[in-house]
Amino acid sequence: MSSEVLDRGLVLDAVRVTEAAAIAAWALVGRGDEKAADQAAVDAMRTALNEQDIDGLIVIGEGERDEAPMLYIGEKVGAGKGPRVDIALDPLEGTTITAKAMANACAVMAWAPAGTMLNAPDTYMDKIACGPGYPDGVIDLDKSPADNVRALAKAKGVDPSQITACVLDRPRHASIIESLREVGARVYLIGDGDVAGVINTADPATGVDIYIGQGGAPEGVLACAALKCVGGQFQGRLVFRNADERARAQRWGITELDRKYDLHEMVQSDAIFAATGVTDGALLEGVKFKDGFVHTHTLVMNSSTRTVRNVYMKRPA
Repeated sequence: MSSEVLDRGLVLDAVRVTEAAAIAAWALVGRGDEKAADQAAVDAMRTALNEQDIDGLIVIGEGERDEAPMLYIGEKVGAGKGPRVDIALDPLEGTTITAKAMANACAVMAWAPAGTMLNAPDTYMDKIACGPGYPDGVIDLDKSPADNVRALAKAKGVDPSQITACVLDRPRHASIIESLREVGARVYLIGDGDVAGVINTADPATGVDIYIGQGGAPEGVLACAALKCVGGQFQGRLVFRNADERARAQRWGITELDRKYDLHEMVQSDAIFAATGVTDGALLEGVKFKDGFVHTHTLVMNSSTRTVRNVYMKRPA
């Protein structure tokens, strides 16, 4: 079914959607207004989605309906004809770094056949990920960061000091960072954007071997869609801070609140993933306006065909 649903046309459509959001967000780069940047990306992405010949359901979005007027979880988008797809999206991953004109902001979306993506609530998730080429189970969320580095180093045939771990720079990660440094690993701290952080593990050019830390659950599903296309391993467990968040998860059909999910449980079928750079970063170039043209760089991947494309677009501004 997946190869029939995820045809080449949907790959190009995904590029159009993330391009629109990235270009809209770029106008707010460095302006110091996170909300305005995010809203611009949301508006542009929703408009672009509704122009596509899909029957789409947002399963990962801007929040629940009472929290987000557009691109909320459960919203129907598209022209209402064509393939039925689940959609996970983050119109602007890195609102703070966009407002501050820092690196690695991007517009992100993934879609897959209807009913195949985890409908993750908007809570935190403990995550661990690595790229392709390692034995199954080489990383384990229930092991310490140091033990995971040792296991990965052994599988790679190097000393732990040759492993680089990507971690969100947050106070809650102090013990993770300490454990990583005790074993001798390099720690690459990022200010925001953990979807890109996970994808970095699958791209040798970034030098990142493993991602560890706690971030948004919706971003975990998006990252899994990307790894589904290029290979790699991922484990995640939802983190609930209060009874309201647990109740929210149960409303979305999640009953095993302590379950450890792997990549293929979070995205059960083939998927298409697209990300367009807003600001320059390790994976993507940001939007550029020069000589009367707008230039964008999009990474688009299709797991059903195992293809990864870098799409550079130039059109009149």
